[in-house]
Amino acid sequence: MTERTTQGLLIAVIVLLAAHLVRTGSDLPRAQAQEVAPVLRAQAIELVNAQGLVVGQLYTGDDGAGNIRFRSADGTVRVKLGASADGSGLLLLDRNVEPAVVLGSSAGGTSLTLSETGRRSRVIRPRRRAG
Repeated sequence: MTERTTQGLLIAVIVLLAAHLVRTGSDLPRAQAQEVAPVLRAQAIELVNAQGLVVGQLYTGDDGAGNIRFRSADGTVRVKLGASADGSGLLLLDRNVEPAVVLGSSAGGTSLTLSETGRRSRVIRPRRRAG
C-alpha cells in the first residue's frame, strides 16, 4: 500500500469514528431541565426496587377509591392506606403480617387499634362529649 492510500484510509476511518461519536453522543442523557407533564393519569403506579420487585403501589381499589400499599424489600405488604366514600384507614402490619396498628375513620366513628402477638388488642376511641 502506498503512503497516500494509507493516509486516505486513515482519514476515512477518523471521519467515520467522528460521525459515530456525534451520533451516539446525541443519545446520551442531558443535564438540562426536561419538560414535566402537568398531570400524570393512570389507574396504577408501581415503585420497583433495583431487582424489579414491586415495593410500592398507588392504585384504585375495586370501589374506585385511591389506595397506597408499601412492601418490604422481600415483597411482603407492610403498609396499607385506603380511602372510601365512608372514610379512610391506615394499616401497619407486623413481622408476621398481622395488623399491628389500625387507624380508621368512618361513619361509625374513629378508632386506633394497637395489637401485638400474644397480647390483648387495645382500641382507643375519642370520648363522647357530655351534653
